[in-house]
Amino acid sequence: MKLSYVISFFVLLSGSFLLQAQELYFPERGADWKRATNLKIDTETLQEAVDFAMENEYSGSRDLRQAILKGFEREPFHEILGPTKKRGGPAGMVLKDGKLVTSWGDTQRVDMTFSVTKSFLSTIAGLAVDAELITDVNDKVKSYVWDGTFDGDHNSKITWEHLLQQNSDWSGDLWGLKDWADRPPREGGLDDWKYRKLNEPGMVMEYNDVRVNVLAYALTHVWRKPLPLVLKENLLDKIGASTTWRWYGYDHAWTTIDGLKMQSVTGGGHSGAGLFISTEDMARFGLLFTNNGKWNGNQLLSENWISMAVTPSEPNVNYGYMWWLNKKEGSRHWEGVPAHVFYAAGFGGNFIVVDQQKGLVIVTRWLEPSKIGEFVKKVYEAF
Repeated sequence: MKLSYVISFFVLLSGSFLLQAQELYFPERGADWKRATNLKIDTETLQEAVDFAMENEYSGSRDLRQAILKGFEREPFHEILGPTKKRGGPAGMVLKDGKLVTSWGDTQRVDMTFSVTKSFLSTIAGLAVDAELITDVNDKVKSYVWDGTFDGDHNSKITWEHLLQQNSDWSGDLWGLKDWADRPPREGGLDDWKYRKLNEPGMVMEYNDVRVNVLAYALTHVWRKPLPLVLKENLLDKIGASTTWRWYGYDHAWTTIDGLKMQSVTGGGHSGAGLFISTEDMARFGLLFTNNGKWNGNQLLSENWISMAVTPSEPNVNYGYMWWLNKKEGSRHWEGVPAHVFYAAGFGGNFIVVDQQKGLVIVTRWLEPSKIGEFVKKVYEAF
C-alpha cells in the first residue's frame, strides 16, 4: 500500500473518531439537557419501563428518618447520628451518549442517596491514586494513617484495596460505632458477634458502613482536606454539577489535620448523613464513567482507575471498588442485561447504572429495590 493511501486511511479514521467524539454530549452547568433524536428505540416499551418505575415506588416511609430506623432495627445500639431529609417520589433519567432519552419525576430535587455515596467515595480514592497521593492500592493503609486506626496484628495487614472491596474485616470502633454491630449476622447474639474469629483481609466480602467510614477517615488524612471539597474541586465542578448537592458526616465525626478541624464524611446513610444529591447530578457522574473518566475532552479520572474499579474482587465476583458488577457468575446478575454493566446502589432504591459499550446511563430513585433488575431489563428491551 502506498504511503499516501496509508496517510489518507488514518486521516479518515481520525475523522471518524472526531465525529464520534463530537456526537457525545456533555451538558453545561444549568443547561436544559439536550434530547436524543433519531434513535431506533421502541418508545412504547420505554414508556412501559418508566410506568413500571413510577408504579413500584419504594415501600418505606417518605420520612427517611423513620425508614432508616425501621430498615436497620436489628442492629444493636443503632441510632440516627447525622442529617436526614424527607424524600420525594420516584424519579429517573435515561441517557444515550450523554443526551436525554427520557426522564420522570423531579430530577432536580436533592435527596439522600445512601450507599450510592460509596461509589463517590471510591472515586475519591481513585483521584488520590491518579495524583500519586496513594502510590499503590496494595499498600498497607497503616503506612499512610499511623494514628492507631490500623494498629494490631489484624488491622495492620489491611490495604487500600481491601477497604475498597469491603473485604478488610477491619476491627474496632469509629465515632462510637463498633464494626461488629453494623449489619450483624442473622444468627447469634451480642457475644457471638463481639468475639467472632476475624477473617484474613481479602478473603471475605462483608458490607459494613463502619469500615467504609474508616476508608473515608483514612482518605481525609491522605488528602488533608475535607472530602466534599476534594469532590467539588476535582470532579463535580468540572462536570458542571449543580451547587445543590451536600456530603455530610455524623454530627460528632470531626478530626484535626494540620491544625484544622474538619468533618470526616460517611460513605452511606444508614445512621444519617452521606451524599444528598439530585438525579441530574447523579446522571452527570454516571456519564463521566460511561466515557471512561473523560469529560468534554478532559481526562478527570484515569481510564486505568475505572478499569480497576470495575474489576471483580476475588471474594465477590459482583463487587469491585464500591461498584456493583452485573457478572453472570454471581448471585446479583440481572437477567436480560449485559454482563459488562456496572452500577452504584443505595438503600431505598437509588441506582446509577452504567453501560460503556452502549453509551447508556440509567438513574432511578426510590424504586422498590427488588424490582431493579426487572426495570433495567425493560429499559434494554426498548433499545
